Amino acid sequence: MNQRRQLLMIDDDPDFVEGIKSILTTASYDVDVAYNPKDGLAALQKKHYDLLLLDIMMGRGAEGIMIARKMGSDPKLREVPVLIMTGIREQIAFLFGSKALHPHFVDVDEMMEKPVDPRLLLERVEALLKASADKPRKQ
Repeated sequence: MNQRRQLLMIDDDPDFVEGIKSILTTASYDVDVAYNPKDGLAALQKKHYDLLLLDIMMGRGAEGIMIARKMGSDPKLREVPVLIMTGIREQIAFLFGSKALHPHFVDVDEMMEKPVDPRLLLERVEALLKASADKPRKQ
């Protein structure tokens, strides 16, 4: 890999962000961070990112879902793969399997439960970046 991949993490938990950012930067990724949905959306619109790592439960509730939905309706942002890392099952006893409950619930590429295993995180990030690079671009 010649060029470092640009990742954005949107999560309101500073301790979790620091741990995940450390794992990713050690693996040679450049990681920008936004601690709230508003700053996260602004960052996505300002700079190209190769991958978004997104929390669901922020601010007033499930604001991560709002970000994923906005990205899906934006021709530029819909190309960015989204990896959701969430503790939603613990927070609201919301049960989900590996498949989406409904195809229009939220369009993301991968979902992981917190706490996140570092090796699995790196495997999923690399797989999503590879899949994105191999995918033909929509016009």
